Amino acid sequence: QVQLVESGGGLVQAGGSLRLSCAASGRTFSTYAMGWFRQAPGKEREFVASISWHGGSTYYADSVKGRFTISRDNAKNTVYLQMNSLKPEDTAVYYCAAKRDYSGGYYYTSTVEYNYWGQGTQVTVSS
Repeated sequence: QVQLVESGGGLVQAGGSLRLSCAASGRTFSTYAMGWFRQAPGKEREFVASISWHGGSTYYADSVKGRFTISRDNAKNTVYLQMNSLKPEDTAVYYCAAKRDYSGGYYYTSTVEYNYWGQGTQVTVSS
């Protein structure tokens, strides 16, 4: 069982930056691939970024590539999402998710592939 708690959301002006954190409970964090998703009002939850259990492989949605960076610190059981050059269309609730994975995989872009979810943190970007 893994519990995930996101933090770091808030209100920021367009062009600004935020860093989201997702703290995981449990001693097996390093055996999970991790992902970030977001959900805007009236829209489906969409993939943002994912990272392999060892942190060496990452994958991004086209909409955030070059602006967002996913990383992890397995010693701290934490995954991060650094968001730069934020746009109003980035406004959403951001969720982190964990997927059991021992293979080093990272290309997990569907919500159904993940085993555990956090409660989400709101990010609002004003124009």
